[in-house]
Amino acid sequence: MLKKYRPVTPGTRQLVLPMHETLTRAAGMTRAVVRPTKSLLLPKRRTNGRNNNGHITCRHKGGGHKQHYRIIDFKRDKENIPARVASIEYDPNRSAYIALLNYADGEKRYILAPQGLKQGDKVQTSAEPPFHVGCCMKLKHMPLGSTIFNIEIIPAKGGKLVRSAGLSAQLMARSGGYATIRMPSGEVRLINENCRATFGTVSNPEHNLRSEGKAGRQRWKGIRPTVRGTAMNPVDHPHGGGEGKHKGNIPQTPWALFTRGLRTRSKKKSNKFIVKDRRKK
Repeated sequence: MLKKYRPVTPGTRQLVLPMHETLTRAAGMTRAVVRPTKSLLLPKRRTNGRNNNGHITCRHKGGGHKQHYRIIDFKRDKENIPARVASIEYDPNRSAYIALLNYADGEKRYILAPQGLKQGDKVQTSAEPPFHVGCCMKLKHMPLGSTIFNIEIIPAKGGKLVRSAGLSAQLMARSGGYATIRMPSGEVRLINENCRATFGTVSNPEHNLRSEGKAGRQRWKGIRPTVRGTAMNPVDHPHGGGEGKHKGNIPQTPWALFTRGLRTRSKKKSNKFIVKDRRKK
């Protein structure tokens, strides 16, 4: 559920934020969420968009609140060991929520939380039913038509596809050692049937409806201001300069490369696993 704030200040006039109702609260507290598990945290050093030479390769990054990285189990390789969901938690490094699993052998791991998973639920990785939300198995064991996320591209390498808030893919068919998957973009592609995936839809589907309300909230997230090319001088941008206002009729990047619609996929990449392109209706 979303909360639209009353416009008592300029910063709350456009502010719309999720209420995080599904997150696990600390015992006896109505608002404070549980603290993350220390053994599953890593220090996160900010690069501010710079590469190993110190050159800015990704603009508009810098500052932001200090964060810890949560170690997420994308592989889900603990087979046939049941786990109980201890808590549903917030993760500042991703748009989805994460779930803390307590395995029967005593190990704790974080996973991406699917929509509908609750504290106390049981999940596991196996080749047999139940096909419940949050359970993980290889594509060759899943029933056709299943809604899935966190899909591997290479077996045992960990989930790479469909990990953002609210996303899900569909298992459409299987043949010749490959599964046919319809991706959230509409693309239909083949993936090795020995790859694992998780049942369900990624949590926090209202993430794309939030409105930050003020520039300062973006700065807290480590996002710096973006200046339009048309507002620059000719020396700074291909759209810069000129008399009066104009919109830059030939869309170009600051380095004079064509953009907006230009296909950037490498010619060296193979298309043999793409059954239907996302642009084709």
